[in-house]
Amino acid sequence: MKLVIQRVSEADVTVIGVGRDDTEQDAEYLVDKLLGLRIFPDENGKMNRNVSEAGGSLLLVSQFTLYGDCRRGRRPSFDGAAAPDRALDLYEYFVRAAGSGRVPVQTGVFQAAMQVRLVNDGPVTILLDSTDRNRRVPQGSWVPRQAVY
Repeated sequence: MKLVIQRVSEADVTVIGVGRDDTEQDAEYLVDKLLGLRIFPDENGKMNRNVSEAGGSLLLVSQFTLYGDCRRGRRPSFDGAAAPDRALDLYEYFVRAAGSGRVPVQTGVFQAAMQVRLVNDGPVTILLDSTDRNRRVPQGSWVPRQAVY
């Protein structure tokens, strides 16, 4: 399962892609990461608050194109995306899990063509993939604590 998280000045837009092999555990992992991400500024301007602490909300939109594979040819393959019925089940599971916290959640319309407008604040765009949860950052690797612009 993949998420694109964008901190915007009008709303949080999170786009969810569901893969063929995704499970409820993938959704739970990503909900926990999403709700805990400290990407909102504190009183000192540092990214130190999560969406709940910032008084924000979530707009969750399913987007199978996150699984577009462009490695071969010029037309993306979406073979890695889950079938629509399975994707809908996991999308709804994700929405329920995200909404069980203290953050208001709104959704897009599953399988609908939508126009999403936003002003990216920062800009801050974060990519999360549930397959990364078992990968470790090699010891001694440099990982930035906070980007300064």
